[in-house]
Amino acid sequence: MEVRPYTGTPEAWDAFVRSRPGWTHFHQYGWREVMENAFGQRTTYLGAYEGEDRLVGALPLVRVNSFLFGDYLVSMPYLNYGGPLGDEGAVRALATEAASRADANGVDLLELRSRGELPVDLPASHRKVTVLLDLEPGDPEHTFSALKGKVRSQVRRPIKEGVEVRFGPDQVDPFYRVFAENMRDLGTPVIGRPVFEAIRDTFGDSAWFGAAWLDDTPVAAGCGFHWADEFEMTWASSLRAYNRIAPNMLLYWRFIERAAEQGLATFNFGRCSPGGGTHRFKLQWGGRDEQLWWYHRPSDADAATPNPDEGALSLGPKVWRKLPLPVANALGPGIVRKIP
Repeated sequence: MEVRPYTGTPEAWDAFVRSRPGWTHFHQYGWREVMENAFGQRTTYLGAYEGEDRLVGALPLVRVNSFLFGDYLVSMPYLNYGGPLGDEGAVRALATEAASRADANGVDLLELRSRGELPVDLPASHRKVTVLLDLEPGDPEHTFSALKGKVRSQVRRPIKEGVEVRFGPDQVDPFYRVFAENMRDLGTPVIGRPVFEAIRDTFGDSAWFGAAWLDDTPVAAGCGFHWADEFEMTWASSLRAYNRIAPNMLLYWRFIERAAEQGLATFNFGRCSPGGGTHRFKLQWGGRDEQLWWYHRPSDADAATPNPDEGALSLGPKVWRKLPLPVANALGPGIVRKIP
């Protein structure tokens, strides 16, 4: 078996990826274009080969390097999943090659963000979980009736207030308006709008953009991805001024409803830290935790991607919340692209 940079077609890569158990939307080749052209990062997509050209394994890698935050080799940064795909031998070979490349390039941290346990000789971090809600494909009412009474009431409230949720590629603009303001209010630099435009243009119907509208104002919005029989809500936000009517509850329900209507079996709420407020919000829908396996080199035991809530970085959110929104939107993308 030989591991080397992949030089085949995007179609061949995607065909292989989609044939492997455990594949996710973020393994698809289109993300290479998003990472390089929208985020401005360097990528290496590795293939494991048997014989001359039989692809038996695949691993997308992205280098995120900055003087301020550190030097990282990640699969996949900004997202929840990545890591090697293939049979056991291919996965081992790809992980070994990734570690060798990390060593050779002197990176501070190698992180292979896997959905599940891998047959590799690398330690794993379990600092993140995701929450999964099982759906009855084709029957959203079954899911709604299974929700707790309090959650159903919270979903109905914004409907009574006149909130409606719209889906489609034309919702990128309202999504970003809500997302950018919410990120500023949280004290977090915002991903640049060109990233979401690239996602829309690259992935088409498998990228869902939705916004909750009150009259002519978007008050909550989300973006997520459909693959296989699953949908993941990757980014979601709501405006604090409208918390009283809970538009985020209707937003989430409409995404869940849409997933069930389209015959999907799982709604994935996305990653979070165990025990936090975001985790509790996701669990209230009746989902179950799934532990994530993020692998690194043994030498990376004390390393981690930057956490804005710890150390000197904890001062950043306090300052960021005070910035005028246009200033935060102008400065944020250049910062966040350095934080995987």
